[in-house]
Amino acid sequence: MKFKPSITSPVRRGEFFSTSEAACALRQQPQSARAAVCRDGVWLGMIPVKLPNGRLLWPAADIDLLLAGELLKDQHRKAKADLLE
Repeated sequence: MKFKPSITSPVRRGEFFSTSEAACALRQQPQSARAAVCRDGVWLGMIPVKLPNGRLLWPAADIDLLLAGELLKDQHRKAKADLLE
């Protein structure tokens, strides 16, 4: 089954996006986000909130920054440092 991103970005229902909504907004496949978090702990500089059921939530403010062309490098470095401690 191929993933087809929609033409419009998803409607925000709060402070967070699901993995599918975040991937769609950023024109990526959801598995890209899941794989990056599994491998590096971050995706595009964003650190997700992990729910008890294993699902990931992505901060809407970070997605808005990425869509505006901002980079989230500082968070990525901080997350890497936290993982190494």
